Amino acid sequence: MPNLFQSLRDNSTTTDRLIRRLILLAALLASAALWWPAPANATRLKEVASVQGVRNNQLVGYGLVVGLDGTGDQTTSTPFTTQSINALLQQMGVTVPAGTSMQLKNVAAVMVTAQLPPFAQPGQHIDVNVSSLGNAKSLRGGMLIATPLKGADGQIYALAQGSLIVGGAGASAAGSKVQINHLSAGRVPEGATVERAVPTPLAEGDTLQLDLNSHDYNTAREVARTINARMGEGLAQAIDGRVVRVRMPAGGDARVTFLADIENLQIELAAPAARIVINARTGSVVVNQTVTLNPCAVAHGNLSVTINSTPVVSQPNALSSGGTTVSRDKADITITQSPGSLIQLPASTKLADVVKALNALGATPQDLLAILQAMKSAGALNAEIEVI
Repeated sequence: MPNLFQSLRDNSTTTDRLIRRLILLAALLASAALWWPAPANATRLKEVASVQGVRNNQLVGYGLVVGLDGTGDQTTSTPFTTQSINALLQQMGVTVPAGTSMQLKNVAAVMVTAQLPPFAQPGQHIDVNVSSLGNAKSLRGGMLIATPLKGADGQIYALAQGSLIVGGAGASAAGSKVQINHLSAGRVPEGATVERAVPTPLAEGDTLQLDLNSHDYNTAREVARTINARMGEGLAQAIDGRVVRVRMPAGGDARVTFLADIENLQIELAAPAARIVINARTGSVVVNQTVTLNPCAVAHGNLSVTINSTPVVSQPNALSSGGTTVSRDKADITITQSPGSLIQLPASTKLADVVKALNALGATPQDLLAILQAMKSAGALNAEIEVI
């Protein structure tokens, strides 16, 4: 009997140790999602899609900035500033005699712009940007008079007023001028008070629409698949390459909780379409990671034309009469063509190899514009070229 009890006691101890180890392992696995890094090609849903209708709304208004130190509009060149002052004074009960020529130096006509964020409620404050509309030299030190800000529907959504903050500075004297940054635009932090809220479709209907930031069928499919796998089968449906329709729960609090859960879901993204973006104005060339090259040969050379003009003076002989001195320009034109060797570019499927092959040409960014387009026409470049 003692041996039997000892055996049962040993088995119980072994079982307890095994249970403890299983509990520890389960705890580690449960917490792995918090510390284990996400895959390199995964991103959160909030980075690739947005809720339709939940967006910023642009506001704009026309106003006056007063209190400038002689740097306002020249009223002779900007008659609308004088008209605005007359209208403002009439609202204040002041009537300016007809035909009066006002020489204002401390007033500037401005355009006021702001962005009304989603879910903004009356009484909240938003930032406004103020830009000179006339020929004011500087808005530094000015005060924006109460300006109504309207939306695209013509309704007033905010009222702006406050002191301007101008990041620039300048001084001028005796024909010399020194200026740092821009003086004709400023900002009023929290300078506008929201007067009207914009309704959002968050609490309307049984479904909500997610709009992808870029058109991609694979991303739309992954968004719908991830939502269904995490929140319940059949909730999300991919309509096309940009739209995903999601069935929402009833009640405002439940919908907010639902969106808070799905916006942090990890979405597996496929490789984007091969694309090269070229800025023809600055010569910038951006190549994404999926661009590939087929075997080809490229010859690159530079052709430069140099024109030098030298003045030549022709004078008459000392014994001649009636002659005049004539000045002419002698032009020397030189054409120089740099030798362009034929460079063979091997097939490549890596971005680093593509960059190395393009650098081997020794071409400037402006030359790459023509080279890449020629390679695309020859079928050696597997990418879409976009010129901006």
